[in-house]
Amino acid sequence: MYIGLIAEFIGGLGLFLFGMQTMASGMQKAAGDSLRRILEALTSRPWLAVITGAIITVLLQSSSTTTVMIVGFANAGIVSLLQAAGVIIGANIGTTITAQVISQVISFDIVVIALPATGIGALVNFFGKRRLYKYFGQALLGFGLLLYGMNVMSDRMSPLKDVEFFENMLVTFSDVPLLGVLGGAIITALLQSSSAATGVIIALSSVEGLIDIKAAFPLVVGTNLGTCITAYLASLGTNIAAKRVAVAHILFNFFGAIIVLFVLSPFTALVMAIPGDVTRQVANAHTIFNVLNTLLVFPFFYYFVKLVEKLVPGEEMSYKPGARHLDRLMLKTPAAAISAARQEVIRMANITRDMVNEATKAFLNNEGKKIAHVNQMEEMVDGLEKEITVYLSELSQHSMTRHQSNTVSRLAHAANDIERIGDHAQNILQLSELKIEDKLPFTEEALEELKQLYSQVDDMLERAIRSFETEDIKLAREVITDDKYIDDMEKELRQHHIDRINTKKCYPPSGVIYLDILSNFERIADHATNISEVVVESID
Repeated sequence: MYIGLIAEFIGGLGLFLFGMQTMASGMQKAAGDSLRRILEALTSRPWLAVITGAIITVLLQSSSTTTVMIVGFANAGIVSLLQAAGVIIGANIGTTITAQVISQVISFDIVVIALPATGIGALVNFFGKRRLYKYFGQALLGFGLLLYGMNVMSDRMSPLKDVEFFENMLVTFSDVPLLGVLGGAIITALLQSSSAATGVIIALSSVEGLIDIKAAFPLVVGTNLGTCITAYLASLGTNIAAKRVAVAHILFNFFGAIIVLFVLSPFTALVMAIPGDVTRQVANAHTIFNVLNTLLVFPFFYYFVKLVEKLVPGEEMSYKPGARHLDRLMLKTPAAAISAARQEVIRMANITRDMVNEATKAFLNNEGKKIAHVNQMEEMVDGLEKEITVYLSELSQHSMTRHQSNTVSRLAHAANDIERIGDHAQNILQLSELKIEDKLPFTEEALEELKQLYSQVDDMLERAIRSFETEDIKLAREVITDDKYIDDMEKELRQHHIDRINTKKCYPPSGVIYLDILSNFERIADHATNISEVVVESID
């Protein structure tokens, strides 16, 4: 009997998780990239960052998505630790809304709501004329599946209230709350979603006599610890800034859990004092815990951030979005404006070189965690190229000498070449994704050849940027001369590749990617040469 119950419970859990994932995906698609822009803009102050994090998590229906996004932003230097910590605290509050909605709906006949929601959502998703309608249909479809999965879990859990082992386990959670916290953390880590874990707990609590708030509350506290694993995994292989954000997430929830365990009895009494059945009490406990945790930490917010910086020491190497040097007040003084534009082009070039470096590492070392970082840097580089181009266009409307006018034109060409290098870095990143996802094998010989070519191209790009920055014509001419060496090296490596194919050492799909990587490196060298030619033309 129990095997059948477990199998049906797993099926219900599968429906629940798939529904939650579908709903979150639909909401994210409906929101589009505007959420990223909101997240970047509305985090200037800690309290504003908290509100922003809460609202975006409600919209995304996933605190994990918000925390992973903010870890990626910190890794790209788009947000500071102060901003990111505020967003993560807000995400903890926002994720409790899902539990509140579920606890409200579960008091009704779920099937009456779940099946129509599933049907209407599916129809809108399949037959909607506009993408926005389709996305909302997908979200409604996911919500219906989520509710139906909860109904299946609740029905199949009912017989467990008469099982002595299960009853003893819940009594243990009531008597030894720490075990309940660990249990909740493990469930959340496995499900990769605190909302999903809380939903399972609410499903258990909806079965009369199965679980009470004293046993459920430690599990709820544990979900807040378990959800930290997502941000931690997202921070692996990232820079200091991103690691600090992950540690801030862990510390915030850890401090809250410790405090609540010390005052568990009065806290439980507070939750029980609020009218409602056990399912409502579980949802309320989740919300009250996160709100009180925020209220306790927020007065010491700056000290909290300093503590994180001490626990994860090191210097942040970050890039801030937007132009740093472009000042429209300088446009009336062309010499100063040209100097500012030049500094911005140099900054853009250094970011792009880092892009190439990160994309290449992702390919050579199968570091999938770098993908989000490089994508964000690509957006930053594209934005800088547009800002620089607009700035130079406005500058060209002012009175300038012939030399200044030519310099403005060359700066625009250099910015365009640098942006194209970023595009090739993006191409390498996409090839890295294919290599990682399809688990394509590469011979040690092929990888070593790519490392050698990358080393030469990176050295060439570094010298091109340095010649541009210092106006070193000798160094620029060296780069231009080395372009032929890179072309010859690329041809030689292509021949090596053909030899490996003839001897059947190379897996054909891997060979296609290998050739594309060679081509992208060679094109990066061409654009580095173009940058050096700008230096030579400018000085000549």
